[in-house]
Amino acid sequence: MKNDNRYSRFFTEKGLWKKIKSYSRTAGLQVVHAALLLYYLMQSRSVPVKAKAVIAAALGYFILPFDLIPDIALMAGFTDDLAVLMFALSQVSRYITDDVIQSARTRLQQWFPMTDEAYLENLENRITAAIGQ
Repeated sequence: MKNDNRYSRFFTEKGLWKKIKSYSRTAGLQVVHAALLLYYLMQSRSVPVKAKAVIAAALGYFILPFDLIPDIALMAGFTDDLAVLMFALSQVSRYITDDVIQSARTRLQQWFPMTDEAYLENLENRITAAIGQ
């Protein structure tokens, strides 16, 4: 990911929660799940600084109010966000632990309580397949 610093300076925890709260239903579970995986990876002490720079850049792009494809665009608004989040996940996938996955899953279940375990497992499998893990 070129120019990581361009977007990483926009990453703040408060900004991430605000974006997810505002757009979680529109963005969908896959985008929110990818963002949460990156967020919990960012919290891990075992993830090196270089990997955290990639994570901060991706989350910074997600938080930005302006995108290549505006988030308010129907059907395609979060396509670019998802692509950036998935690219970042592919770059840092070796650091994803069961604890990171469980933390993201727990938060998703809090925000989307009607989502069942099988759906979340399927979502995690699709993300894993997409990042080549």
